[in-house]
Amino acid sequence: MNSKNRFIITSLVLFEFTILNFVLIVSSLVINLGYTFNDDTFLNNLTVLFLVYNMSWLLIILYVRDNEYYSNPNYRYIKNFVLSFFFFIGFASTLVLIFKIDYFTRLTFILPIFIFSYINFFIHKTLLKYLKSKKIADFVSNAILISSGKEYPKLLEFTKSITQHGYKILGYLDDKEAKTTSNGLGLEIIGNIKDLPSILNNYSIDEIFITISSLKEKKIKSSIKIADNYGIRVKLVPENPIFIAKNYKAGTMGDIAVFQLRQSPLDNFSNMVLKRLFDFLFALVVIILLSPIYLIIGLIIYLDKKGTIFYTPQRKGEAGGSFKCYKFRTMSVCDNPLNGTKSTVRNDPRITSIGKILRKSDLDELPQFFNVLKGEMSVIGPRPHRIVLQNDFRKVVNNYMVRSYIKPGITGWAQVNGWRGPTATDLQKKQRVKHDLWYIENWNFWLDIKIIFLTIFGRHRKNAF
Repeated sequence: MNSKNRFIITSLVLFEFTILNFVLIVSSLVINLGYTFNDDTFLNNLTVLFLVYNMSWLLIILYVRDNEYYSNPNYRYIKNFVLSFFFFIGFASTLVLIFKIDYFTRLTFILPIFIFSYINFFIHKTLLKYLKSKKIADFVSNAILISSGKEYPKLLEFTKSITQHGYKILGYLDDKEAKTTSNGLGLEIIGNIKDLPSILNNYSIDEIFITISSLKEKKIKSSIKIADNYGIRVKLVPENPIFIAKNYKAGTMGDIAVFQLRQSPLDNFSNMVLKRLFDFLFALVVIILLSPIYLIIGLIIYLDKKGTIFYTPQRKGEAGGSFKCYKFRTMSVCDNPLNGTKSTVRNDPRITSIGKILRKSDLDELPQFFNVLKGEMSVIGPRPHRIVLQNDFRKVVNNYMVRSYIKPGITGWAQVNGWRGPTATDLQKKQRVKHDLWYIENWNFWLDIKIIFLTIFGRHRKNAF
């Protein structure tokens, strides 16, 4: 899924948890008349109940629901409502037994579940349609369709169905040389297939749909290669699937089959929620436990060379976007945060005395846990690059921009395998991207744990300076 679809899913999940906890507070106060928030016993009991309800709902999100519930307004809501309701009661009952909760009545226990499920049933679909409507253009995924023009009758239903999944087709690229402005699909023809690079430069495109039944294989592969170079996701619309592979995912839109290229385990809804939850909790724990270290480092930097404590360069993130990357300042003279071009070299005279220690031990990266809390970075992922460095990589590695399918990380698979530090040679660039793409296509939770362990205890710092 692209970043806009991911944002919609995240917003809906946060909305559900907000409604759930609001209903729990109101229900508890109404049913338990006479109790107030000044009552310590009531607050302690309510805290445990919060834990039970939120853990139960998280289990439902991870193991009962799927991506389609949060992306397709025509999903089977009644069936999901019944399943979620009974699983909610089942999960919560199990946790009640585990925690030995006996201070709430059955009414107190079941009523919030019923009220929440009822509210969520009626509001969720409406909210999803609103987020995917043209009224909120920032949440609608822009797409273009590439075809030969021979599948018009079959594609009519597809172009109607695709809008229900939150897409807006900005235009159509035809295989014909003739100059026409519209086709049988009612779409504007914005160019020929050979115009794809200029189209991607001039339009904000999130995904590309390519019908492959009547296009030559050479043109399909060329279009995919160009899309990879721009970090744009591709979905194939075949008559008969001929490009099946390990990292492709089959799906349907209407009655038309669609195959998504560059499929990652992180496109799975449960994995996405698990990784984000782990990122947030891990970053929060690190910041709290190491808060004295943050203060000490900040004070030493200020006293060593008076100036700003933090350096916030612009880095490239998910979907090609930019963000301020927080770092402890390690140089007396820092490169331009936005358009900096000067890479750090060994024995760089700009590095301060405390900066040498921070860089060698990676402590200068600690403020990036605040980027993780904000959702701009992940604990594990491809390292974020400077804008100028990204452009340099793209000239050498065609599929470099595929790294931007996921959030950048504080550390990553490439770094713990020795491909950190300088990227002066083509081999260094290709190996770093190769390891980043392997991580994206082979992610699992325990791989993240392994990378964290190797980051702390591994011998990968020889290239750090």
